[in-house]
Amino acid sequence: MIQRRKRFQYHTNKYNVHMYDFRLVIYVWILGIIGVLVINSAADGFAAKQLIGFIGGSAAMIIFSLIDYNYIAKFEWFLYSINIGMLVAVKLFGINVNGATRWFSLGPFGTLQPSELSKVIMLIIFSHLISEQRDKINYFSVILRIGILYVVPMFLIAMEPDLSTTLVFAFLFCTLMFVGGISYKIIGIILGTGIPLAGVLIWYVQQPNQILLRDYQVDRIMSFLNPSDYLLTTYNQQYNSTMAIGSGMLTGKGLNNNTITSVKGGNFISEPQTDFIFAVVGEELGFIGSCVVLGLILLIVLECLHIAKDARDMRGRLIAAGVAGIITFQSFVNVGVATGILPNTGLPLPFVSYGLSSLLSNFLCIGLVLNVGLQRNRR
Repeated sequence: MIQRRKRFQYHTNKYNVHMYDFRLVIYVWILGIIGVLVINSAADGFAAKQLIGFIGGSAAMIIFSLIDYNYIAKFEWFLYSINIGMLVAVKLFGINVNGATRWFSLGPFGTLQPSELSKVIMLIIFSHLISEQRDKINYFSVILRIGILYVVPMFLIAMEPDLSTTLVFAFLFCTLMFVGGISYKIIGIILGTGIPLAGVLIWYVQQPNQILLRDYQVDRIMSFLNPSDYLLTTYNQQYNSTMAIGSGMLTGKGLNNNTITSVKGGNFISEPQTDFIFAVVGEELGFIGSCVVLGLILLIVLECLHIAKDARDMRGRLIAAGVAGIITFQSFVNVGVATGILPNTGLPLPFVSYGLSSLLSNFLCIGLVLNVGLQRNRR
């Protein structure tokens, strides 16, 4: 036990405080504070919990930033087992909400969504595995082995069902493989077969007896393809969201306004504090506020990529680039749904949307990136 403690202390010291990326921390904190303010305006009873999550997540971020990511990666198979165990357990013992079983009930503390924590675990595990196999990353056997290990938790998440988080995992895998050095020839083959296959898939899910997607998922795709036919049903929330964003004009209507024509006052969007938080941002903070939120997200992504570029090893580069990929994809999808340029799907806007599991996982990811940055000059 004493020897283990000494090893842990070794992996949490010898860092140069001047290498700590305080810029990244400030960007994250400003965005998180804006999130608390907007959530407080969007719906009653959520801002206090989000603030607690913000404080707890910040503490977790600082702790993770001081633990060597290489040390954590040594436990990859233990973490993989924990990950699979959580995803199986939530399917068996989780609570069902609107036909989806994605959460554990924590009583007065709310709920826990294992798939959010799974993103952090998968990032660590596969950054390690890909870095270990970087010299053989273009071998079919290596790609197949890594792919099978990756597909298992993805399948469990898809079965909850949680298609949106499954897509996040797919994008993360593509990001890690690309940064890991997969051949452009292989990328070309995948795109050459994947794009036509996607077209066939879109055609297939529109058929009356298709079995790949659930009815509500098909309705969302169809409402995106033919919005006028679903204006009073499936597409209604996205239509109201775009109207809300447009009504904010340049400077917005101001936080905590109670006008009957607002998203909150008129109850035009259900759960505006989560998936459609950007509609509240656009309406109440206007074009300027929306640009500030998107600008902060861009700065966070660029800072992660900068740290990735200067990382001491491939594992650190993959972790930092993977976090940049997760934040980019989730932000693009969330804003795309709120503005009507993508089909309706439920992904939170990082550090802004309400959701303690999502907030915690994002802070843990940033903590890992900060640790990668702390080791830039260590060889």
